[in-house]
Amino acid sequence: MLIGKRLKTARKEKKLSQEELGKLVGVTKVSICGYENGTRNPTIDTFLALIDVLEIEPMYALGIETEIVADKDQKYKVRMSNDDIQIIKELKKHRELYNELSNNPKRTIDIINLKLFKKSK
Repeated sequence: MLIGKRLKTARKEKKLSQEELGKLVGVTKVSICGYENGTRNPTIDTFLALIDVLEIEPMYALGIETEIVADKDQKYKVRMSNDDIQIIKELKKHRELYNELSNNPKRTIDIINLKLFKKSK
């Protein structure tokens, strides 16, 4: 979904309609709409054409902006989007929920999903 949000923002900054962008990258307006809404994923070739036309960095389009180093003794790092970092910051303000998610992430997410969207699994 983050890719769609980024593509839409970049398209609007370029003052392009979905139809105009589609013509520039060789897909339909419906495809552009699907990418932006998160209901479709562009092929690699289309993704490369989109970032070229929109003049955005691939990592930005994918929502990967910030490097997080796990520990100074570890030799790896993770990239996270600023949106993901903001979600974690907000979640940490709710200690009980944060602890529950830490202890049992799948179960807690399933409960939240059920309560918010009234979906059963």
